[in-house]
Amino acid sequence: MKTLSLEGRMTLVVAGSAIVGALVFAGVSIWPFPQVLAWIRAVPDKVGKLPAVTPIEPFDGGTALIICLLVLLPLSAWVAHALVEPLRRLMRALESAVASYKDGDFSMSIGTSRRDELGDLIRMHNALGQTLRDQRQHLAQRELLLDTVVQNTPVALVLTDPSGKVTYANIAARHLFNEGRALAGLDFDTVLAAMPESLREAAAGGEDALFSVEMDGSEETFHLSQRGFRLQGRPHRLQLYRRMTRELSRQEVHTWKRVIRVISHELNNSLAPISSLSHSGAELARRGDLARLPGVFASIGDRAKHLHSFIAGYASFAKLPAPQSRPVPWVPFLDALALHAQFRLASPPPEQSGWFDPTQVEQVLINLIKNAHEAGGDANEVSVAVHQVGRDTLIEVADRGPGMSETVLAQALLPFYSTKRSGTGLGLALAREISEAHGGRIALANREGGGLRVTLVLPAGSP
Repeated sequence: MKTLSLEGRMTLVVAGSAIVGALVFAGVSIWPFPQVLAWIRAVPDKVGKLPAVTPIEPFDGGTALIICLLVLLPLSAWVAHALVEPLRRLMRALESAVASYKDGDFSMSIGTSRRDELGDLIRMHNALGQTLRDQRQHLAQRELLLDTVVQNTPVALVLTDPSGKVTYANIAARHLFNEGRALAGLDFDTVLAAMPESLREAAAGGEDALFSVEMDGSEETFHLSQRGFRLQGRPHRLQLYRRMTRELSRQEVHTWKRVIRVISHELNNSLAPISSLSHSGAELARRGDLARLPGVFASIGDRAKHLHSFIAGYASFAKLPAPQSRPVPWVPFLDALALHAQFRLASPPPEQSGWFDPTQVEQVLINLIKNAHEAGGDANEVSVAVHQVGRDTLIEVADRGPGMSETVLAQALLPFYSTKRSGTGLGLALAREISEAHGGRIALANREGGGLRVTLVLPAGSP
């Protein structure tokens, strides 16, 4: 609670000054200063002779004003000093506190017993300092926690500045690149010069990469992730080296198991009827019933043909060549696609030509449209749409079937995964392989109102 505000104090000072000035002027011009001065003038030279004091005329206004100024100016200076000095001390304290804040020291507080506006300002300043101290302590704790996590993560982390000097490296990076010694301040290119060639090439590429190196007598596979960003206004580069040997080994074993199960299942489905039909054919030949033998041989041929096409599909997936990208106009490409698959064009294609291998992308779209028809929805709702979004081309194949569950969506793009009894698991896997070979990606999502949308993203290229 304010006992007296600055405005009230100033009002009292001004009112007091006016009263004192009026009293001094009256004392100088009317009474008692003129009477005292006249008495002093009338004192005789000899002691003991005291003539009667004769009244004199009051001072004129000019003389009285000069005498008032001579009296009031020193008094005003003393009063001004007494009023301003506490304010000056507070301003100096505030300047020191602000300078401390500028230097990052938030421990300074200002004591005050004032109950006016300046007191409120000081108390708000102290509250601000306490808030900044709490935030600084909280940030320090978070930085300590983050540093602890980063230092103890198995991923090797290296941060370099624009000149290539290492500004930060965790424990894993020190063990990977410098035998456990500190990396801060070293030139990272010089450090990489002592590393295997595959690692140097991956780091020099400037992009994410998967590479293998010989370490401690065994082959280690690493995934390199590189990102550039600005730190304190300067460009920096972050490189993350993650060991992938165990993960890839587990995934490879899991994939091989799945492949063996699928191939074993398909071989059993084909070889068992062939064996049975062969036995039936031999029995018919023994009985002399030659008229039924052509049907038996035809069935054996059909099963063998199906088995051949199944094995050929796997072989084509394993021998998929690198894409030969070139400019492809969309209208002729979609017209040719309509000759192999039935679909509805959802929107006019972009005028700008695409940049991809037309043979591989056409095969992908044929498989996706075939899957859309096999989903069980209305055949007229199977649609294809091509959109240009920035520098990327989006090809969408949509249907109105039952869609996919979350579990199936999470595994649908894995090789050799299929929900169809006669499926090989190569359709979506082949689409993913071809899209990634083009530098793009594939995404699956359920549609609102039912159905599935498969989006093939192809990055723009340079003709």
